[in-house]
Formats: sequence, structure tokens, C-alpha cells
Amino acid sequence: MRTDDFRHQGLRRKLVEELKHKGISDARVLAAIGKVPRHQFIDDSAFDRFAYVDQPFPIGCGQTISQPYTVAFQSELLKVKPGEKVLEIGTGSGYQTAILCELGAKVYSIERHRPLYLSTKKRLADMRYRANLAHGDGYKGLPVHAPYDKVIVTCGAPEVPQALLDQLVEGGILVIPVGGDAGQSMYSLVKTATGVEKKEHGAFSFVPMVENKVRG
Repeated sequence: MRTDDFRHQGLRRKLVEELKHKGISDARVLAAIGKVPRHQFIDDSAFDRFAYVDQPFPIGCGQTISQPYTVAFQSELLKVKPGEKVLEIGTGSGYQTAILCELGAKVYSIERHRPLYLSTKKRLADMRYRANLAHGDGYKGLPVHAPYDKVIVTCGAPEVPQALLDQLVEGGILVIPVGGDAGQSMYSLVKTATGVEKKEHGAFSFVPMVENKVRG
């Protein structure tokens, strides 16, 4: 695990100020962004200088670490309270996972690419983030640990998987980007006794969420 020095901490403070200017206002989310060392989620230290630029970055297996604004935006929509059970679809590098842990969530996360699952499991353990990771199909969720207070999807889904709504408690929130290869719209869905309340939150671009494509 690489060091987290004053230079990195200063870059994080600048990033937090940039996110404030872009409209992120949740103090707990901003504090989490300011605490999690994003450079440690990019494998090659030669690219440390990109870690605190507000942009995505390749992490292997055709996946990316989402740009900090996107991570903060989804986290803000999720309205995580300490102690809540949160299901994350698409562990990736583990950066969003770490943010959720900093927000006090009990995190369950699923990744379809086994190499990413294994490397991220080790990374989070080395960083002392306690998250429950699984290798599998995010479309199916993780019914063995359901129900969840919140669900967050970090890949672009062609539609909202019913299994994820089924695994959500009444009153729970699902945050998910929905759309095709040209881009997605971010949605927050609140599960009610009679159905789902759905709100749209603008355009984003994610790697695709695919069904029945677990990679060994």
C-alpha cells in the first residue's frame, strides 16, 4: 500500500472544493471524499498525478474508476445513514465501496470480473475497510444477505433489474444509471408499499452492466 502524504491530502482538499463548486453539498459525502486516498485505488503509482483530477480512469478488465463527481453525486442521492445495509453492484477498484464505508454503511458489493474482485478484496482489507465482497452477477443482486436499505449500481443498466428492487426494503432507495451505449440517465427510485417513486437526475456515462456475463 502506497503512502498518503501531505501532497495527496492537499490534492484531496482541492478536489473537495471543486466538487462543492460543481454542486455537491452533503457534508458527510464531501468529508468521505476528503478522507479516502483515491490514488491507492489506481494500481500504477506513475499515474498518481491523475488520481485527484475529476475524471474516470482505466483499472483493467475494461472497467474504470468513476470520476469523483459521479461517486459523490450517487452517494449524495443514496442518503446513506450510519449502520444501513447497502448493496453495491460493480465493486470495480473499490473506491465507491470505501466511500460508502466512510459514510458508516454496512457494505455488500458484487463484481463480475474475478481478477478485480480478488485484487479489490485484498486492497480494501489492507486499507482496513470492512466490506462484504462477492464475485457474481450483479443483475441477481445478493439475495442471501437481503433485504438492503439502499442499493447503488455503478454501471450503466439497460433497464432496472427487478431482483434489485425485490431485495430493497420498503422505503429504501435504489440509485442506478439507466440507458444504452450512448449514455445513461441517473435515477433514484424509492420503493413504496404500492410501487416505486422514480426521479431522474441528468445524463452520465458508465461502462455497461451486463447479465449472465460473470468472468472468471
